[in-house]
Amino acid sequence: MIKQLTMNKVWYLVLIVFCNGLAANGAGTNNSTRPSTVNIGGIFSLASVISRVGKVAVEAAVEDINSDPSVLGGTKLELTVQDSNFSGFMGIIEALKFMEKDTLAIIGPQTAVIAHVISHIANELHVPLLSFTVTDPTLSSLQFPYFVRTTQSDQYQMAAIADIVDHYGWKEVIAIYVDDDYGRNGITALGDKLAEKRCKISYKAPVKLEPTKNDITDVLVKVALTESRIVVLIAYPGWGMEVFKVAQYLGMMGTGYVWIATTWLSSVIDINSSLTPDEKNNIEGVLTLRMHTPDSELKRKFISRWSSLTSKRAADSSLGFSPYALYAYDTVWLLARAINAFFNKGGQISFSDDSRLTQLRGGNLRLDAMSISNGGSLLLQQILATNMTGLTGHVKFTSDRDLIRPAFEIINVIGTGIRPIGYWSNYSGLSVLPPETLYTEPPNRSSSNQQLHPVIWPGQTIEKPRGWVFPNNGRHLIIGVPKRVSYKEFVSQAEGTDMFTGYTIDVFTAALNLLPYAVPYKLKPFGDGINNPSDTELVRLITTGAFDAAIGDIAIITNRTRMADFTQPYIESGLVVVAPVRKVHSNAWAFLRPFTAKMWAVTAAFFVIVGAVVWILEHRLNDDFRGPPRKQVVTTLWFSFSTMFFAHRENTVSTLGRIVLIIWLFVVLIINSSYTASLTSILTVQQLASPIKGIESLVASTDPIGYQQGSFARNYLIEELSIQESRLVPLKTPEDYAQALKDGPHKKGGVAAVVDERAYVELFLSTRCEFSIIGQEFTKAGWGFAFPRDSPLAVDMSTAILKLSETGDLQRIHDKWLTRSACTSQNTKLEVDRLTLRSFWGLFAVCGLICLAALIIFLILMVRQFTRHYSEEIESPPSSRSGRLQTFLSFVDEKEDEVKRRSKRRQMERMSNRSAGESDQSMNSSRARYLESASHNTENCNNV
Repeated sequence: MIKQLTMNKVWYLVLIVFCNGLAANGAGTNNSTRPSTVNIGGIFSLASVISRVGKVAVEAAVEDINSDPSVLGGTKLELTVQDSNFSGFMGIIEALKFMEKDTLAIIGPQTAVIAHVISHIANELHVPLLSFTVTDPTLSSLQFPYFVRTTQSDQYQMAAIADIVDHYGWKEVIAIYVDDDYGRNGITALGDKLAEKRCKISYKAPVKLEPTKNDITDVLVKVALTESRIVVLIAYPGWGMEVFKVAQYLGMMGTGYVWIATTWLSSVIDINSSLTPDEKNNIEGVLTLRMHTPDSELKRKFISRWSSLTSKRAADSSLGFSPYALYAYDTVWLLARAINAFFNKGGQISFSDDSRLTQLRGGNLRLDAMSISNGGSLLLQQILATNMTGLTGHVKFTSDRDLIRPAFEIINVIGTGIRPIGYWSNYSGLSVLPPETLYTEPPNRSSSNQQLHPVIWPGQTIEKPRGWVFPNNGRHLIIGVPKRVSYKEFVSQAEGTDMFTGYTIDVFTAALNLLPYAVPYKLKPFGDGINNPSDTELVRLITTGAFDAAIGDIAIITNRTRMADFTQPYIESGLVVVAPVRKVHSNAWAFLRPFTAKMWAVTAAFFVIVGAVVWILEHRLNDDFRGPPRKQVVTTLWFSFSTMFFAHRENTVSTLGRIVLIIWLFVVLIINSSYTASLTSILTVQQLASPIKGIESLVASTDPIGYQQGSFARNYLIEELSIQESRLVPLKTPEDYAQALKDGPHKKGGVAAVVDERAYVELFLSTRCEFSIIGQEFTKAGWGFAFPRDSPLAVDMSTAILKLSETGDLQRIHDKWLTRSACTSQNTKLEVDRLTLRSFWGLFAVCGLICLAALIIFLILMVRQFTRHYSEEIESPPSSRSGRLQTFLSFVDEKEDEVKRRSKRRQMERMSNRSAGESDQSMNSSRARYLESASHNTENCNNV
């Protein structure tokens, strides 16, 4: 038994050793799956300075990684570099070469054109592409899953440019761009970002991929003929500087222009230290962007190594430092960390044949030699999941596969150098502080928080350019003018000519003359000359391009402002009601007309009420308000109505009565003054009357209403006031107005009133005294000139109109065309100006409240006095309620002096009764003491 146990222990120990050996062998097997080298490719365009800088940084990163076994566990990166030479075809060839050598990933390419082509190969063969130079935002789409951008997307660079444009208040820009995937997609992103700011690209100027000087000149000449002076340049470093050289020659680098270049210009300035003075002069005042990376110890050490890294390569010894070097270096480290994570996840480098390529076997191209990376998908996942700190800061990808925290420096090229004027980040927008200092604070994109340092613009000026000029391209503005049938004082066309005259034409030409530039234009009539045209349709034609602007008697209303921008109104003109009026002659009862019947009734009632209140308050104290009932009634009425003329003879002695009288006399003063003024107006000014009292009574009726044909009044009456369309009668001329109003609502074609704009109505009434404006203006509007949306000319014309108003020229033009004196000099007034109770209800309310308060206080005082003087009656056995009330009323009716005398007499009687009682009590006490003493003496004698 012991022997058997011993053998079991031996076998158990053997089993443990065997398992441990298997575990050790397994671990050794896992390490052995890591290959000694990993092939990675690099596709560069070595003729470009940016690619040369990137190649130096990539090779330095590979050396650093290979020298540190802890990064890849002993595996080394094997980098093979191919030169695409800016050729999409060569890029394809070089990519195919990599696919024959079992390449795990490719760094590059440099340009978007090549990236678009190679991405299809990468998708097919599952080989990730990591580019630190391609900024085309469309490559982040789901179409290219194996393309990974390790630099900032143009989506953010264009957002920064849009914020700069909006910050300075510009609305339109010109885009000069290379006509390839990089340029076109960048311009698309710019247009989207500008649209978010209500800005736009007004002109797109594409340039060949490899343009000549003549090609650039042709493009810039077309740009110079446009109105915008904000130019965004998206170019390649190879020929971008030539654009500025030609622009300088054409005078496009002077005052008034703004040039914004993308990151290519900052790269040229950073990398190329041999720019000539002429080249530096050509870019004076230009704004450009540079990718911003936060300061760190790693970054400073790498920059200090840069000169030694470039000196090792004779061809690159003169290369300056660029942020692209930082992104290139981090790209290799990002890939190395992803490969390490790939191996840790059990990934293996293996390739399999592509079934679709095996069908091509036997050809001279040997396309079947390319194979699919079996671990490509896993490697891509590890790349996108990378979270590290590199030379560029925190390196991590968003859900859209863009690097987090995109940021740019904004640089102003001045003199012989550059000057940072601020920063842009997707977190806080424009700022003079580095973005990394703002990440700890809440994001603030308010306009007041968007700041930049002052800029020296082209032409060496610090004054912000206006951003546009009127284009000098020989083209005239086509301006639409309504061809009116009526009210030709506002605008009319001379028969047989293309000349226009009128009030609005004079205002337009006067404002145009104040502009600091010439505006060639041509007026074009709109309308058939038979009917008044629709101003809304005229404004709509601006949106279609049929007209460049519209002038005339165009009211600024909501639906028109949605289609065009209007200038400052040059005349106010809301809708009013015009109706026939009749003269009201004075008669024997004219003195009653200042007040309405209700006003007379309330006034008379208050005279009686106030008189009664004063009588109640004064009756107990004042002899003037005592006596027989008949006398008291006459006195009260006389006192009340005599206050109308402040001729009352009775004095008030009570405090409450005086307060009521003071308030009432103030009310009487206001009523007298108003009555006198109104009566004077009635007797001295001619009065007019109309059955229409205003727009409210017109809407409530069923009578037909006239309006001017083509006016917005029709839609307003239908849509806003819900008037049936069948009630509306279109009228063309002032003569039609007059005839329809004279015919009245009961004849065919007649109307009860006309609704039209005040400017027309005032001109109509200047020679027709039998009609008048009824009620108040019930809309507020004005006339202005219409221009396309966001037109800078609308802003300048508004400024000019304000100047005309300030100098008085606008009023002089108005007087020239619209002032008439036939009826305006007559003193006429509508009867509706009679004074109503509405104007005085506040006074009456205050007076009534004072009277009520005085009566309440008086009643309280009477109750207290009654209680004090009749306490014995109250303490006596209760009598009937009517008896007590009668006693109280008798007490109130008594004169206060009598009440006081009676009260005093009762008090004396009570005192005398009290004295008599005390005397009797004293005598009784003495007698009792005497009897007690006598009894005591008798008792003593008996005892003796």
